[in-house]
Amino acid sequence: MNLLTAENISKNFGMKTLFEDVSFSVAEGDRIGLIGVNGTGKSTFLKVIAGEEQPDGGTIAVRNGIAVEYLPQNPPFDDEATVLQQLFRGQSPLMRLLRDYESVIGRIERGDPDPGLHERLTELSGRMDAAGAWQLENEAKRILTKLGIGDFEARMGTLSGGKRKRVALAGALIRPADLLILDEPTNHIDTETVDWLESYLAKSKSALLMITHDRYFLDRVADRIIELDQGKLYGYTGNYSVFLEQKAERLARQQASEEKRQNLLRRELAWIRRGAKARSTKQKARIERFEKLREAGPGETAQEMDIALAGARLGKKVVELHGVTKRYGERDVIRGFSLIVQRDDRIGVVGPNGAGKSTLLKLIAGRLSPDEGEVDVGSTVKIGFFSQENEGLDESLRVIEYIREAAEQVRTSDGETISASQMLERFLFPPSAQWTPVASLSGGEKRRLYLLRILMEGPNVLLLDEPTNDLDIQTLTVLEDYLELFPGAVIVVSHDRYFLDRTVDSLLVAEGGGEFARHEGNYTDYRDRMKELGAGPGSGGSAGREKKTPSADNPAADGHAKEKERPLKFSFKEQKEFEEIDGKIEHAERELNEVADALSAAGSDYEALQRLTVRQQELEAELERLIERWTYLNELAERIEKQRGGV
Repeated sequence: MNLLTAENISKNFGMKTLFEDVSFSVAEGDRIGLIGVNGTGKSTFLKVIAGEEQPDGGTIAVRNGIAVEYLPQNPPFDDEATVLQQLFRGQSPLMRLLRDYESVIGRIERGDPDPGLHERLTELSGRMDAAGAWQLENEAKRILTKLGIGDFEARMGTLSGGKRKRVALAGALIRPADLLILDEPTNHIDTETVDWLESYLAKSKSALLMITHDRYFLDRVADRIIELDQGKLYGYTGNYSVFLEQKAERLARQQASEEKRQNLLRRELAWIRRGAKARSTKQKARIERFEKLREAGPGETAQEMDIALAGARLGKKVVELHGVTKRYGERDVIRGFSLIVQRDDRIGVVGPNGAGKSTLLKLIAGRLSPDEGEVDVGSTVKIGFFSQENEGLDESLRVIEYIREAAEQVRTSDGETISASQMLERFLFPPSAQWTPVASLSGGEKRRLYLLRILMEGPNVLLLDEPTNDLDIQTLTVLEDYLELFPGAVIVVSHDRYFLDRTVDSLLVAEGGGEFARHEGNYTDYRDRMKELGAGPGSGGSAGREKKTPSADNPAADGHAKEKERPLKFSFKEQKEFEEIDGKIEHAERELNEVADALSAAGSDYEALQRLTVRQQELEAELERLIERWTYLNELAERIEKQRGGV
């Protein structure tokens, strides 16, 4: 049964149409992810659905008695309210009761001499018993603790922006709702907390409508995806992986339709050019058809973002940290930390909020100075620092002015020289948007513009502090592809597990007390290893430590003793397979390319297309199996070699 139905809704922002004649419904138990490029109106769409803004056209009907809870990207706060008072906002009788109870408790704990407070507390306690409110209060405190908020009496005005967003998220989770609407709920929480939130929402009975860039989150929580693209809403049944398959099919259909239109247009144009005289009704009708085809133009397709910028040459020495300590007051955020960054390193930094991850990047970037130790940066290093706070983003400028401050022209990776305006177009800022004031951009558009400015300065070492916050999935995908080919070192702080898996090959894990441990592999490798060792990610226990952070004197220092292993060796079958597998992979790849060429040449021969498609799928499955086997055999060969060398 539908909880909410939107019919033919439209919304404009100034002269820009965000969405038009969109229809949409939410049923009981739905788990819906909303995706789209920044600036297309996703957050506005949620506000309209939640009743925070009115549509310019169309209607929204909510079933009687339905409770809707909405978490915006930037929730409002009462700076004087305590955490629990903020959490229990709302006008339902239960929320008012909890708010009154916490207020009286707070006054008593602060020594308020009012003699009537204890009598009032007794009355409220009885009402709490009758309403069954104790369980909700305990659940609220449990959720706050899971989200890293331990001081329930702290004033909201004293908390950081990230902590305030987490209090707002906790409030949205504990207030009873039939429909929960969340705008970027995974921002400002660490990877372990994202795992917890994922499990919590999966068990929730509320229907869910959310915007998130976290693709693993979408894959594991969502069962429907809706995409806002060029003012239209496209629906897909399934999680994020299914969405990718279905979108590819939709785009292929659109391309086939456009190719058909172009072919028909060419035939009609040839007929017109032969000098057909428009005397008969049939000829007039054909000329009119040509005019309609020409005026129709191609259907709107999504713009493609392109990052293809060249970086400066990087020498052998990159960055070295020697015994670095950084304190805030009496607390060591980083203590005795040493690290040697190599030219091709791809390092992820993970751990709880407040563990020193951003501080580490600021030390490397020279934004902070260590209290002890030394940060030594190579002479050829040009650092690009993508900070959480968009440092240096001058909102008084227009988009084109801000980018021209970096460079009027830039050189791309293929040697082409293009203007700042052309580069903006590649970053999805068309000419019509380039004179827009930076202050009027959406949060995601500002992040995309800020990223472009940093890349245009031609860095050869990239420091990325939570780059996935407020960036849309399309931008993240292109950034991931860019980092894969980036000819320099990359160090990234992120809670986005998918992004870490795509971009890093080792992790620095904050273990508490200012210490970091080095783990080889991406985030999934690390998490799987922790599960095998019986310690959760970020647990900080000795079981979770693979390799102590290397020092300058002993870069290979190991945090745990090696277990004795029995002698390893290939079986006869494995040895033969190891010798032959490269040739088998090469043969499968060659045959797959031949099938792809044959598919392109098959045209409208449907029997051939069907036969070739089946063969293509068989070859892709075989190639995947061979590559998995190749990985296993090569890892085994490395272990055998190390054992022989006594390592």
